[in-house]
Amino acid sequence: MQVDVFSALTLPNGQQLKNRFVKAAMEENLANGQQLPDDALFTLYQTWAKGGVGLIITGNVMVDHLAMTGPGGVALEADSDFAPFKQLAKAGQAEGCKIWMQINHPGRQVFKKMGGKVLSPSDVALNMGKHSGLFSQPKAMDDDDIADLIQRFVTTAQRAQEAGFDGVEVHAAHGYLLAQFLSPLTNKRVDQWGGSLANRAKLLLTIVKQIQASCGANFAVAVKLNSADFQRGGFDVADAQQVVNWLAELNIDVVELSGGSYEAPAMQGRTADERTLAREAYFLEFAQSIAAQTTLPIMTTGGIRRLAVAEQVIESGVALVGMASALAYTPDLPKRWQNNPLVLGVIPQVKWKDKTLSGLAVMALVKKQLRRLGRGQLPDTDSWAWWALVVDQIRSAKLTKRYRQQYRDEVN
Repeated sequence: MQVDVFSALTLPNGQQLKNRFVKAAMEENLANGQQLPDDALFTLYQTWAKGGVGLIITGNVMVDHLAMTGPGGVALEADSDFAPFKQLAKAGQAEGCKIWMQINHPGRQVFKKMGGKVLSPSDVALNMGKHSGLFSQPKAMDDDDIADLIQRFVTTAQRAQEAGFDGVEVHAAHGYLLAQFLSPLTNKRVDQWGGSLANRAKLLLTIVKQIQASCGANFAVAVKLNSADFQRGGFDVADAQQVVNWLAELNIDVVELSGGSYEAPAMQGRTADERTLAREAYFLEFAQSIAAQTTLPIMTTGGIRRLAVAEQVIESGVALVGMASALAYTPDLPKRWQNNPLVLGVIPQVKWKDKTLSGLAVMALVKKQLRRLGRGQLPDTDSWAWWALVVDQIRSAKLTKRYRQQYRDEVN
């Protein structure tokens, strides 16, 4: 039976999404000095909700304010001010949209200039070539660190529920901490958290089970998972299929399939193991294969900017279409497609020789649009990549200074 991308979807917990379009997570860096959402994020999320998506997944919300992917990020902990999160949830629920909070810990993917905690399952540093010095040597986690991490994920999920969010997405992709546990390249442990795939997946499964037990059946729980690390010897498609099978036993609501890490940014269409990704819907081939072998709703994100491709995703048996950069440039793209199916979304591409700088430039271009939307302005499609990168680096330096001053005794 052919499924319409504009049709509703009922999830395993009974929650209904009004259509199959999902605003996937993006790095925003729009929090205030206390790492809380305020007007810019309220405006941004309401804009997306009114733009026609059925579900919004927030940008990274960190479970520890001393472990941030970048300055200007949001953190939600046991003692965080609650009111801004209630307002953010309400903004993202305009016009019947649902909103889930993506909860995360970056692990070793913390810029050295940020300071704070740099943790990993093992003390394996990032290999970014000449840019490796941007990151610190991680500390291998002990049992106390792992117990603290589990509780932090559960606490953040509980607080998200109390604030009115419809669910959470546990981030276990893109080289962040839970993905580091899953990957044999970064998990060299010989205890219960390392070795076999079952042991490497134990932390993710433990966190999911404890969130479900704490938040109850009506609260959606999703997982973002790499289809592959796209690095030789890393977490691969067969591993992803097995982890999805284990997640299916827990009856979670969605698995979002993506790929890559800082070392191999497949989420921007580039790999480190010479595998070629599709020009749009980068991970559809992997998602289609996994969706055919599970009853869980599968979502795929990566490079989608045409309605025809979104329809291809749904027709392939994948339940949800995740879009990110295209919604930074055209936040009402789903509504536009209802009136004109040929509207083409915009996704920036930067093909400099230095892949690390290219990736940073792409992120800078996207974040520029997010700042404009947060001010109630229209996106700017004529930006120069090098200038966006310079502005973003200057802004990042100011926000980093603010962050370090705010938490001086803790981050040093």
